Amino acid sequence: MVLWSFLAGLAAAVAGLAFLVVRGVALWRQAKQTGGALTSELSAFEERSARTERLLEEAGRASRDLELALERLRVSRRRLEVLRASLERSAARTRWLRAFLPV
Repeated sequence: MVLWSFLAGLAAAVAGLAFLVVRGVALWRQAKQTGGALTSELSAFEERSARTERLLEEAGRASRDLELALERLRVSRRRLEVLRASLERSAARTRWLRAFLPV
């Protein structure tokens, strides 16, 4: 009777150990697969974040270029207004000459 109890306990221990080994191998494979997936996703995230940084730098440069162009435009418009005012003043001063010019 003791022998049968010992053999039953040994069989249960061997079955438990086999179950533990099978589950451990499955866990190791799952961890390996998950690690690979995480590594690939992290590398893709790093690539996207680097691209985003480049695009933000380009947008910043474009914004600075736009500000410079707008300032040049403001200066040019002020010059144009000065020239137009001068042209209007000269046209007003010479308006009386039209009476003597043939059409």
